[in-house]
Amino acid sequence: MLVTLKELVQVAYKSDYAIPAFNIHTYEDAVAIVKGAEEMRSPVILMASPSAIRHLGIRIAACIMNELAENAKVPVVSHLDHATDLDVIFKAMKAGFTSVMFDGSNLSFDENVEKTKLVVKVARAFGISVEAEIGRVGRSEEGEEATQILTEPDAAKKFFELTQVDALAVAVGTAHGMQKQEAQIDFERVQQIQSAADVPLVLHGSSGVPDEDLTKISKMNFGKINIGTVLKTVYVERIRKILQDQPQLKDQIKLLEEASKAVTEMVKHKISLLNSAGRA
Repeated sequence: MLVTLKELVQVAYKSDYAIPAFNIHTYEDAVAIVKGAEEMRSPVILMASPSAIRHLGIRIAACIMNELAENAKVPVVSHLDHATDLDVIFKAMKAGFTSVMFDGSNLSFDENVEKTKLVVKVARAFGISVEAEIGRVGRSEEGEEATQILTEPDAAKKFFELTQVDALAVAVGTAHGMQKQEAQIDFERVQQIQSAADVPLVLHGSSGVPDEDLTKISKMNFGKINIGTVLKTVYVERIRKILQDQPQLKDQIKLLEEASKAVTEMVKHKISLLNSAGRA
């Protein structure tokens, strides 16, 4: 079932669970993510990051996610993640994405507001949801160095009031591309943002969050939790092990299908932590 981001997070952020959002890069890992969500009966968000868009293209990424969503037994969102180019965002809307993120975290507050408002205006006309970011999560989505700017509660409140986005990504201690679960969440800041801005929050860089903290934050005002790096890691590690165990294997379809099982396993684990199982 293909749905919008707003449809899912509006319920989740006021409840004791969050919607898991997983980055896709290939058809096989997208299938594996949906399979895990169906087995757990959890809503899920499929996200195409800038690297996925470069690899697949906007139209193919949309086709993959929307085809899987329309045939899924659970609600699925097709989401454009971390787009900084308005042209890319508008092309994604035309291609059929049901949700887009405009990432203005490297812009001034006023310019971020101005461009986000434009994205929201266009998206509303097409029934598409919009996520934006205030503050800046450490490191870029591609793993490049970027200075972290923790989100100020008053800035989050003002930004939401001016833009009326459907979900707001905030920086509270995570970083993109973390290989170890060593992120230190500033829970006091989270509570202050919660009190200031009545909007579904989004946590980026969640692969680096310890399991117990992931469960804790999912019960706060976070409607969407982004997870990407850990899926890439387990996917590649499983491929490496399969080839080591079966050096004569020549069938790439069998290789990718077997490796995708690691993605499904991790998806189910993260869903259990976010308490979204059985919410579909």
